[in-house]
Amino acid sequence: MLKEIKSDAERRMQKTIESMQTDLAGIRSGQVTPALLDSVKVDAYGQKTPLNQVASVSVPDPKSLLVQPWDKGILGEVVKAIQAAELGLNPQAEANLVRIPIPPLSEERRMELVKLCKKIAEDNRVAVRNIRRDANDKLKKAEKDKAVSEDQMHDGMDTIQKLTDKFIKEIDVLMDAKEKEVMAV
Repeated sequence: MLKEIKSDAERRMQKTIESMQTDLAGIRSGQVTPALLDSVKVDAYGQKTPLNQVASVSVPDPKSLLVQPWDKGILGEVVKAIQAAELGLNPQAEANLVRIPIPPLSEERRMELVKLCKKIAEDNRVAVRNIRRDANDKLKKAEKDKAVSEDQMHDGMDTIQKLTDKFIKEIDVLMDAKEKEVMAV
């Protein structure tokens, strides 16, 4: 019973970390990366489809991205989707591809991006704490139902707290690394 609760909490906390890594990858830093467009959804074939499923994204040089739709008919939709994603990018359609010049980040924009990173980190800390609360509630219920002793419940809660501390620390490490990456000129 205790192992199930711990492993479930650990699995859910790990998913939270993976989700945060994905969110942070989509935030622009000084480096140009195709992950910048991961959040873009294109209105193609009657539904919203992630950009990387309808086009290839490449980095031809350090100051631009190149998007090549596999179906030339959705070129206009790709341009609209990139503009609608509010990434501060200005895509330019050419023959059968979209070129996206990436302007250098201003100090003000860097600060905004750091704020966004901190918000993502805080949201993920809250998610980890909610998982801790759920696990502790399950332990209390198990003790109330006489499935575990009071000592086992307290040991389980200590274990869950250590797990929570470990994942909160991991969130802080990810946040610090991303902040340094964004602030690097």
